[in-house]
Amino acid sequence: MSVTDTPRQTIFWLIVAAGIIAIFYALRSTLTPFIAAGILAYALVPAVDRLETRGLPRMLSAALVMLAAMLGIVSVFLILIPLLQGEISQLRTQIPALAATILRQMRPWLEQVFGITLEADPAAIRTWLTGQLAGNTQDILAMVMQRVRSGWNGAVEVVGLIVLVPVVLFYLLADWPRFMSALRELVPRRWSTAVEGTAEETDNLLGQYLRGQALLMLALATWYSVALLTGGVRQWLALGILTGLLAFIPYVGFGLALVLALILGMLQLGVSQGIVTIAIIYGIGQLLESYILTPRLVGERIGLHPVAVLFALLAFGTLFGFAGMLLALPLAAMTLVVVRRLRAAWFASSFYNRS
Repeated sequence: MSVTDTPRQTIFWLIVAAGIIAIFYALRSTLTPFIAAGILAYALVPAVDRLETRGLPRMLSAALVMLAAMLGIVSVFLILIPLLQGEISQLRTQIPALAATILRQMRPWLEQVFGITLEADPAAIRTWLTGQLAGNTQDILAMVMQRVRSGWNGAVEVVGLIVLVPVVLFYLLADWPRFMSALRELVPRRWSTAVEGTAEETDNLLGQYLRGQALLMLALATWYSVALLTGGVRQWLALGILTGLLAFIPYVGFGLALVLALILGMLQLGVSQGIVTIAIIYGIGQLLESYILTPRLVGERIGLHPVAVLFALLAFGTLFGFAGMLLALPLAAMTLVVVRRLRAAWFASSFYNRS
């Protein structure tokens, strides 16, 4: 085949690219640990480079950074798992009584203020909720067990996330410069300038966003943990860390954490005191996040709007599952850079400027 650029050659390489994309799509569940390791490596490479510049060998630097990251992730799970294990059982048994109490306290208020009369019986609601929660729990457990028994894909994902991610992460951190050099060599020469410029802009954009989000989650986890401890919530540390981590998902994460905190607050502090305490803590936290932390740590200049981040998470998660959610932010940042360049080219084109 001739080395000259011909339409036939272009079609051939487009078919090859489409085939590679189809293979990756077919193997999307198997690729999850590799994608997770790649994203972690991208975030941790600056630390490895910093240790290497101080005289440590690359392999040793990669091992130290990987161990520190794995210890941090395991520590978070060790804090959160007891909360999930203990509170799910407690919530299943106490939510019906809590719902009946709330209904009993709201009925006079609704009748006096709005003239609304609730015909529902608190005792009947409590009985119905008890049956529903018990049945749903059994259904969830049955679904999980069926997934574990029958799912080769599920087994691959579990084993991959536990075993493969640390191994792949280590080799990526150790050989990151070599991998980046190999990727640059694959770019056609006539596109190298444009591709390298886009990649550099994407790297700056995504790096700023991820670093800002990491600091934001740390600050929010600290605030909510201290505030919940002061408010008298027993699971203050686990709930504070969970709220900080869920801040990575705009609006939805905060809403989930708020609902969980309200339920726990009402169960432990009483309905009225629990609602007031959690409302104050999470209200102040939302004000801190919106007006102080996000502008200082993330900044509007980055350009990744929360709605765009949420759409990317949902869209890529629907297309590629968990692997797509991991790739959502990098692809969203890349898309944003491409859209910016297309917008600039559109405004500079003769088609747009022709009178």
